[in-house]
Amino acid sequence: MEGERLGITRASMLQNHLLIQAPLGKARRRGLPLPEPGFIYGRNNYVQEGGVASAISHWDINEPVKHISQMDRDFVALNRAAVKAGLVTAPEHYYFRATHDIRCKDMKSESGRSHITRLPPDMTFGISTRPSTPISDLLANTYQDRWLQDQRSAEKVHQAKDQKKVQLGKVFETRASLLRKYQPPIDPAPLWQLPRFQKIGPHLETFRDPELRRRSYRAQNSEAATRSGHLGQGIYNTC
Repeated sequence: MEGERLGITRASMLQNHLLIQAPLGKARRRGLPLPEPGFIYGRNNYVQEGGVASAISHWDINEPVKHISQMDRDFVALNRAAVKAGLVTAPEHYYFRATHDIRCKDMKSESGRSHITRLPPDMTFGISTRPSTPISDLLANTYQDRWLQDQRSAEKVHQAKDQKKVQLGKVFETRASLLRKYQPPIDPAPLWQLPRFQKIGPHLETFRDPELRRRSYRAQNSEAATRSGHLGQGIYNTC
């Protein structure tokens, strides 16, 4: 039978949507039971106001309760104070911490404080006025001449320093000493390559001998100026 269950049917089972079966041919009801008659929705206001007379005469302002949070112990400051006191061993530090207490500072409360900046009485606020552009100096290339003069003076100072670096008694290198220390570079061994990918000579030689090949290329280079095309290999010009 529909709706028949075994065991005790509890009131909570009639409110669980997973246990409630939909009646035949009807939509399943979804909702929550309403509270008892006379139930007031909202939140209780425990502040007892005096009405209009109290509002006209004064305002009752509820000051927020300041919760003093217990900050953690500042072990860095404790260790610093113990070292300053001359304590070195671990037991001495342990007894020092048991008899002294230093807490961490509340950074939020310190950051919220307003720091008053003391300004001098004759301080002027604002931005300084930008000086006018010296047009005459720009037209006369004064800045260029000044830069060139500075470069020349800096070069002279650099040359004077280089001359002072020469020390008496220093052994100068000769060509023989340089050649004695010189080590000719050695080309690294080529990488291994498959035989079929190695560079080999041409399979077909169209010239009978190297002398005929040389004479043929010489004739081609001599006629390249009168030919058209890439590298003088085209037809003859008709101009």
